[in-house]
Amino acid sequence: MKKTTVVLICCSILIYGFSNKNYSNLELAKAVHQVESSGRTDKNIIGDNGRAIGPLQIHYSNWKDAVEFDKTIGGKYLDCHKLEYSKLIFDAYLRRYGNGKSPEDKARIWNGGPKGNQKNLTLAYWKKVKANLWVFYYLKNI
Repeated sequence: MKKTTVVLICCSILIYGFSNKNYSNLELAKAVHQVESSGRTDKNIIGDNGRAIGPLQIHYSNWKDAVEFDKTIGGKYLDCHKLEYSKLIFDAYLRRYGNGKSPEDKARIWNGGPKGNQKNLTLAYWKKVKANLWVFYYLKNI
């Protein structure tokens, strides 16, 4: 098969087939993890001028929303330094504010709050997350 044909097929999958995929919150968390901390899992990742912690860069208000929504999570805010705990917070937050929404809306809500999907300033964030979703999709399917 010619190289240009392969490139066209891959581009078509990415543009048409890929963009309609409905990712789970945990798949989305993987891409967000890359965007927020370059996939790091250090014990003391702090960002946003000290207002967010952990590999998914969780703000206290996001943590509080998530544990109020899903009381089975428990724990304390400092537990957000652990990746597995952060994923629980991410999932609960998106079930609370992003349930039934597209991966784009969910990523933008994570970045901009409960109505983040309506804010233009979260569009650039979505582009970064989407690029990482593409990479994970490609690597998983080669």
